[in-house]
Amino acid sequence: MTAPWFAALVALFVWWFSTGLILLAVRRADRGGGHGTLVLLGLPFLVIGVAMVAGSFSRVDVAGVYQGFLGALAIWGWIELMFLAGVVTGPMREAAVPGQQGQARFLRAFAALAYHELLLVAGLFGLALAAGDAPNRMALATYMVLFLARICAKLNLFYGVPRINTEFVPARLTHLKSYFRQGPITLAFPIAITILTAVLAVCAQQLLTATSDARAVGFALLTALTALALIEHWLMVVPLPDAKLWRWMLPAPETEDPRRKT
Repeated sequence: MTAPWFAALVALFVWWFSTGLILLAVRRADRGGGHGTLVLLGLPFLVIGVAMVAGSFSRVDVAGVYQGFLGALAIWGWIELMFLAGVVTGPMREAAVPGQQGQARFLRAFAALAYHELLLVAGLFGLALAAGDAPNRMALATYMVLFLARICAKLNLFYGVPRINTEFVPARLTHLKSYFRQGPITLAFPIAITILTAVLAVCAQQLLTATSDARAVGFALLTALTALALIEHWLMVVPLPDAKLWRWMLPAPETEDPRRKT
């Protein structure tokens, strides 16, 4: 567990598995209902995540680093579950106005996500206050990487990228597709790539110069997580079938029976 390559594999597996698990749970709820119940069933993950994060602040060993990392992911995952289940989104539940541009379109798009965005910000400030000057702030660093990557991705989907995979957009969030813009990249893309690359470079440099196992593991986890975020952004441009990573593990989307129209 002290090897940086093992930590990187942990980050990769947890990212892939947790994403697939949330998508699976939401798709099943889309087919059978009970989105609110799904969020309540996921509440223990939030409680466990908070407990893990709280217990990690004073630990400076390798186990404490993993504890903070996994705890932050559990908190983030529950917030994402609420969003994808359509329980916490925003006051705007309608599609974009055709032809609307500029500030009006941006404000309408933000209103479609406002509650979720505010909850993510609250989580960030909560972790920052709780961490303070604790010797182990791995949970805060993990959440900050996830937060930065998510904001960059949402802005690029709004302003425009060549490739947008809407296959996994849940049924209760289909109106959000109208706020995506598929087309040439805008200034938002190189800005996002530059920011994420800079974060990746810093994490990799700290990994290479780490003087303890705990520090090496921590920056290996952050390096892998940032690299995954960077790859996800490039997949908005490069034509690769990234959806296959999760499609095989999900039930097929429910299709409408033509006989219902007769």
